[in-house]
Amino acid sequence: MTESTAPQSEHRTVLLRGGDVHSPADPFATAMVVERGHVAWVGSEGAADAFASGVDEVIDLEGALVTPAFTDSHVHTTSTGLALTGLDLSGARTLAEALERVRAFASDQADGAVILGHGWDAARWPEQRPPSSRELDEAAGGRALYLPRVDVHSAVVTTALLDLVPGVTGRTGYHPDGPLTGDAHHAVRAAAHGAVTPAQRARAQRAALAHAASLGIGTVHECAGPEISDEEDFTALLGLASEQPGPRVFGYWAEPVEDAKGARRIRELGAVGAAGDLFVDGSLGSHTALLHEPYADAPHTGEGRLDAAAIAAHVTACTEAGLQAGFHAIGDAAVSAVVAGVRAAAETLGLARI
Repeated sequence: MTESTAPQSEHRTVLLRGGDVHSPADPFATAMVVERGHVAWVGSEGAADAFASGVDEVIDLEGALVTPAFTDSHVHTTSTGLALTGLDLSGARTLAEALERVRAFASDQADGAVILGHGWDAARWPEQRPPSSRELDEAAGGRALYLPRVDVHSAVVTTALLDLVPGVTGRTGYHPDGPLTGDAHHAVRAAAHGAVTPAQRARAQRAALAHAASLGIGTVHECAGPEISDEEDFTALLGLASEQPGPRVFGYWAEPVEDAKGARRIRELGAVGAAGDLFVDGSLGSHTALLHEPYADAPHTGEGRLDAAAIAAHVTACTEAGLQAGFHAIGDAAVSAVVAGVRAAAETLGLARI
């Protein structure tokens, strides 16, 4: 931010005193001076007296703790904002209560927009099962509804939303009597979020960033990608964050990179890395994390998305382009694949470069 566009408060010198200032420079600091938006000094209460007459404002912290701003290294900003403003099922104690919340929320929506919810976990309910499509169709009054599980790697939806995704029943992860996973889930998520208007999206992004700021978060890492959001959502967020005060946003775009052309495309989007949620597998709660041995409560080992060879190719191409590479890996077999892939890339390019 330049001096000409900085808020007027950033041109002021402020003394904050009477608190507990967290600083490795002085572990016993109780005061600090902020000059033109930067920390200029930290020290003791007694030493602060020397600054009192030369500052624009003195703030009594009244014992409050002052720390550097936090960084949230894995955020889906638009989804977070939609969750803050949408249907929250995290407090539902039973399946029946969750369905009642859906019914009440749907009845309050005057327009015909897709209903977006979040936060349910059938493992916490006495019924020990997710809602069926028939139950959701009735509760939502026939409207399109997208409800991802608490881990966001599977979702239950209404028939009206399925109708927006031609061919979804033939995709991997389609389960007529259970939550959607894999490609089927990604397809319905894209359809649900694709129905969000630019105005809705901007409101959601502002809500998420404002909430982050209220928690003392000064930087967020947006983990986007073609299976999570879309390019317009990603670039709009980066633009919004650059134009208004609030947390800084560093964007990661989760798309495999095979060569210099692919790396160039990632940079053109404004991303600092081809990383974040580049899926090697899914999650434990949805039984899609890739394991070496079958799940204790399911007769399979999960779902793998990238093997060691693909991982090695991605890391190699990103490293040669000076671009950060990264992956989403949860299960032990997925982590093993990442380790093997990174090791192979290091054997090609040299350990120092990796």
